[in-house]
Amino acid sequence: MCHPELSEECIVAAPPNLREEGRLRVLQVLLASSTTSRPELVRLTGLSRATVSVLVSDLIAAGLVVEEIGANGAHGSEAEIRSMGRPALPLALNRSVAYAIGADIGHAHVRVALCDVHGTPVWETSEAKEVDRAPHETLDLAADLVRRAMTENGVPRERVLGLGVGIAAPVDADGALSAEGIMPGWTGIRPGPELEHRTGLPTEMTNDANAGALAEHMYGAGRDVEDMVYIRLSAGIGAGVIAAGALQLGAGGLAGEIGHLPAVRDGLVCRCGNRGCLETIASPVALARLLQDSWGEPVAPSDLPALLAAGTPGMARVVEDTGEAVGRALAALVTLLNPRLIVVGGDLAAIGEPLFEPLRRGIARSALPSAARQVAVVAGRLGSSAEVRGAAARVLARAAQTLAVMSGAETAEV
Repeated sequence: MCHPELSEECIVAAPPNLREEGRLRVLQVLLASSTTSRPELVRLTGLSRATVSVLVSDLIAAGLVVEEIGANGAHGSEAEIRSMGRPALPLALNRSVAYAIGADIGHAHVRVALCDVHGTPVWETSEAKEVDRAPHETLDLAADLVRRAMTENGVPRERVLGLGVGIAAPVDADGALSAEGIMPGWTGIRPGPELEHRTGLPTEMTNDANAGALAEHMYGAGRDVEDMVYIRLSAGIGAGVIAAGALQLGAGGLAGEIGHLPAVRDGLVCRCGNRGCLETIASPVALARLLQDSWGEPVAPSDLPALLAAGTPGMARVVEDTGEAVGRALAALVTLLNPRLIVVGGDLAAIGEPLFEPLRRGIARSALPSAARQVAVVAGRLGSSAEVRGAAARVLARAAQTLAVMSGAETAEV
């Protein structure tokens, strides 16, 4: 899947019309970088200098491309700049020419972000919500936040390329949820069409961990890393796998459900129906329940970082045991996939090294030694924004094609 951060291999010649092909190539290069130059466009697109000049002029006239103002504030046409003996100004895609909206539907929250054409959030909000047994209320809330994103930023619906949604349940290749037991109230619900009806935006669904993996690969800790695993340690535990630079979804879209690998023999029954899954011992909910049972007083998942920082008796041991359990589960992926990087996100990532160090030990003890030595474990850089940014990125993957069509109504043949 091509996206704004991919290299020259993603510059394709899809449309049959030569001018459309040229526009597409130029837009793909501009989407891949914050600024570029006309000579760079010639090199990366394989188009002639004259063709690039004409296409850039068309895109500037259409409002899709802008020339960056230099330090002295100078501005002008390409011909004027050359005649004055100054180099051409850098070119950039107009960030406000199109947007994508990302939504993250977790077990206890709904988060929505409006992202510009380069995937940078310009507006973001989150609301607490008990999601698992309230699908229609949750979808109504998500649609309301989507409308707020547009109205509060003055963005008309026609400038929004679409809505991408990451959700805390396995998502089949056709967009259906495998929600039985995991989000029990959502069985039979198809969130994509429901949200399209509520928002008027084309909508695509993905698992939240896959969305987080894509975002960290494109914008965060895994940028420029071709083989990585993102693990989200929240109320649900899931992994997203990037191999050879591409997100791996599996035959039915269900790859990466590491939270439902067996971790404890004869352990607690998991909400998926199996027993002893990793999620029953390593999620924030599981940790809070364990401490609450031990101490005989209420403990909320959000209390965990503060309890660790305060040196509360037993907390360090719980975190260490959790890290080692997650490491053992990840060891299977390290041996099978040989990733260069594991990026840890989700609520438990805030604990940091007290969790990561035992996690690394768990990998070292259980993975193929040579593969364990090759993998690094780091915290995600995008925090709670990872999933919404990755969901929006799914929509932005087709931005170049859409913008090429938008800009090509009245152009002459090259």
